[in-house]
Amino acid sequence: MRKGFDAQLQALNTELIEMGALIEHAIQSSVESLIEQDAKKARRAIAFDREVDQKEKDIESLCLKLLLQQQPVARDLRLISAVLKMITDMERIGDQSADISEIVIFLSESPYIAPLDLLPKMAEATVSMVTKSIDAFVKRDLALAQSVIQADDVVDQLFSAVRQELIDLIRQDPANGSQALDFLMIAKYFERIGDHAVNIAEWVVYAITGVHKSNEEGRADT
Repeated sequence: MRKGFDAQLQALNTELIEMGALIEHAIQSSVESLIEQDAKKARRAIAFDREVDQKEKDIESLCLKLLLQQQPVARDLRLISAVLKMITDMERIGDQSADISEIVIFLSESPYIAPLDLLPKMAEATVSMVTKSIDAFVKRDLALAQSVIQADDVVDQLFSAVRQELIDLIRQDPANGSQALDFLMIAKYFERIGDHAVNIAEWVVYAITGVHKSNEEGRADT
């Protein structure tokens, strides 16, 4: 009985890794499409989102099967519960990568109002958070999960800097307003993706230790 259960847990682990790879590809494609102003790559990121949605359903089904057909001990129950929470954040990362890509497709029709500088740095920091949060789960690495949580401050600081940069561009020329607002929306999506990465890392901590930091601040609830 236990051997079969362990095999199903391993299958769950594999499915989550595959979902993680999908959202990493989605967010990376959205970042590249933004930097290169490439509508084709943007559409590829949107396509990944559909695969992410299906993977979420598959993992949710497997988790429910494990809960209903098996009698998981406390540690295993913790793991399954954490996975159910994590896939919600992972699915939202896929959604927001697609949202970024949709804006990029619109922006691809006109030259950028200024060279991109801080926004790619923010994107890079966010991608790193997502990758590390998933790696932390795969490796059951508590220190790596904690590093993701701490990295959120860096992304927040970059968002503030991007916002100020865009405000300055609008002040220089009000005609920059429309595109600046699009870039601000993209920056906001990256900030939210960072928040979801933190959520994932917090559930990794819970899976390992049984202790979870409650979301009293409402992080990544949209």
